[in-house]
Amino acid sequence: MTSEIMLLSITAATVAFVHTLLGPDHYLPFVAMAKARGWTIAKTVKITMLFGVGHIMGSILIGLVGVYAGVQLGTLEWLESTRGSFAAWILIAFGLVYMVWGMRKAYKDRPHSHGHLHGSMWHTHQHNHHDKHAHVHKKADGVVAPWTLFVVFVLGPCEALIPVLMYPAAKQSMAIVFLVTSIFSIVTVLTMLMAVVFSVWGLKDIKLPKLERFSHALVGGTMFVCGCSITLLGL
Repeated sequence: MTSEIMLLSITAATVAFVHTLLGPDHYLPFVAMAKARGWTIAKTVKITMLFGVGHIMGSILIGLVGVYAGVQLGTLEWLESTRGSFAAWILIAFGLVYMVWGMRKAYKDRPHSHGHLHGSMWHTHQHNHHDKHAHVHKKADGVVAPWTLFVVFVLGPCEALIPVLMYPAAKQSMAIVFLVTSIFSIVTVLTMLMAVVFSVWGLKDIKLPKLERFSHALVGGTMFVCGCSITLLGL
């Protein structure tokens, strides 16, 4: 392996690792959803892997088309930047809507007391309306939220992949493009899995009963903050 190929390979692994860890949108939404929905570690890993692959494939396909068609790098960088901005705003909008829905749901699920007269005795008890409609809400938000996030991930670019790795690798050969792209993809997904699994595992014994009804609002808030961090801080 020549020094140029070795350098590209090391760069691919380093950029993938740093890019993923510095982008909270790569793992925080999964941690929040896993905690809110009570996902098992196996389900969390499966969903994180699916989203990670979808995230990478969009940039890979655009990069390969650019390499084969001889599209100028500046054009692809503009396209990736536009995709990134669009995905960030979708994440902000959906996170805000989901947070408001979660707050409304938490308000409806708040415990409250009812009084009943049993003969000469007045009896009170606490309850909420969560259990009555839980199966409907769980089915609806259980589908909408993850798949909306998946669309955001597919639209979201891997900013460094095309200009830093694919175009320089294309000057060597398509085999080198495949090599550095594979390294970048594997390290990105593994880093996502590491961050998500370690976080979920660390939070599994933390129980906050009074905040459980706000779990969906917290998921929406997490998505909203991640979208803002991309837009405002470029993470």
